[in-house]
Amino acid sequence: MVSSAQDVVAVIESDPGAMRILRAAAGLGLPDWWIGAGFVRGRVWDAISNLPPSPDRDVDLAYFDPRHTDPAEEARAEAQASAVLPGTPWEIRNQARMHLRNGDEPYASTLEAIARWPETATCVAVTIRDDAVRLVACHGLDDLVNMVVRPSPAFADEAGRAKIHRRLESKGWLTRWPGLRLEV
Repeated sequence: MVSSAQDVVAVIESDPGAMRILRAAAGLGLPDWWIGAGFVRGRVWDAISNLPPSPDRDVDLAYFDPRHTDPAEEARAEAQASAVLPGTPWEIRNQARMHLRNGDEPYASTLEAIARWPETATCVAVTIRDDAVRLVACHGLDDLVNMVVRPSPAFADEAGRAKIHRRLESKGWLTRWPGLRLEV
């Protein structure tokens, strides 16, 4: 059963592939970095559903560096990460510039940006600090561990909910995890 932060961390720590990715990310030296979205959500929902881990569609590594906002820096980080772990679908983004793409006020940190991702169960991320896996759940863990798809506050309007419905369909979540409860 997965019901607490310790349980979520245990799911990540028990997955050798996840730990390889986290260690590779730590070696990049990016400031305030976290890996979230499907990397955590998918592993947790697979564990709850007694499914083998699904392959990573992408590895959403978010970091925050307001001094270096050129997208070329992200491309360099992705190339460096791919050299360490070839075949890993890295998607590395500096959250110090993502507000421009999203039409938001500037973010103050990686976690502030992650809190604005589409679903509450997606606004969860892990990092390695002091040789330990650390977890953050920007809107709490209840929706993640109860397999609830609910819009984050940033996606609570009609357009946001429509986007979440499109994500559900395009990503095949209900096929993979038929036990999901939709609150969209």
